[in-house]
Amino acid sequence: MEVDVLNAAGGVDFSIAALFLQAGIVVKSVIILLLVASVWCWAIIFHKSISYGRTRRDTNRFENAFWSGNPVEDLYEKIKARPRGASQRIFCAAMDEWEKSHRADGLLITGTKMRIDRIMDNAVSREVNRLSSGLDFLATVGASAPFVGLFGTVWGIMNVFREIGIQENTNLAAIAPGIGEALAATALGLLAAIPAVIFYNSLSARVNRLAARFYDFADEFSSIVSREIEQ
Repeated sequence: MEVDVLNAAGGVDFSIAALFLQAGIVVKSVIILLLVASVWCWAIIFHKSISYGRTRRDTNRFENAFWSGNPVEDLYEKIKARPRGASQRIFCAAMDEWEKSHRADGLLITGTKMRIDRIMDNAVSREVNRLSSGLDFLATVGASAPFVGLFGTVWGIMNVFREIGIQENTNLAAIAPGIGEALAATALGLLAAIPAVIFYNSLSARVNRLAARFYDFADEFSSIVSREIEQ
C-alpha cells in the first residue's frame, strides 16, 4: 500500500513552474510579489554597489587635489562649473557662500563662518540622503518577505485541508502538490529576504563610511575658514 502511494506521488511534477501554475490566485499573487521584490532588490544592490564605488573614487581624487598644496581658489575655479561627485558639490557649496560673503570693499560679512558651516551641513545631508535612497526598500523586504511567504504557505495549506475535507482523500499524491506550492512561497520569501538583509547591512556601512569622510572634510574646511577670518 505504502509503495503504491509513494509511486503515485513520484509521478507528480514538483517543478517551480508546475507548482506555480497549479497554485491558487492568492499563492500565485504572493509568489509574483516576492519575485518582483527580489528582482528589484538585486537591481538596487548592483546600482548602489557601482554608485558607492564611483563616489569613493571621486572622493579620493578630490581630497588628493584639495590637499595637494595648491590654492583652493584655483581648485574651485576649475570645478565650480561642473562639480563631479559628492565631495566636490559640498566644497563648491561652501566656496559659493565664501565668495558671496565678501563685500565690495573685500571685507567679510558678519556671520560668514556660521553660514558656511550650515551650508556644508545641509550639503552633506543631501549627499548622504541621496546615497541612502533605496536602502529602505531593502530593509522593508528583509523584514517583511519571510512573513509574506509564510502567509502564502498558510493559505496554501488551508486550501490543502479544505480539499481533503471535500474529497475525503488523504492520498499523498493528491495533497503533495498543494503542500509543495505552499512551501514554495516560504522558500521564495527567504530567497528575497536573506540577500536584502545582508546587502542592506553592507551598503549601510559603506554609506556611513562615506558620510564620515564628508563630515570630516566639512570640519577641516571649517577650520580653514576660521583661520582665514581670524587673520
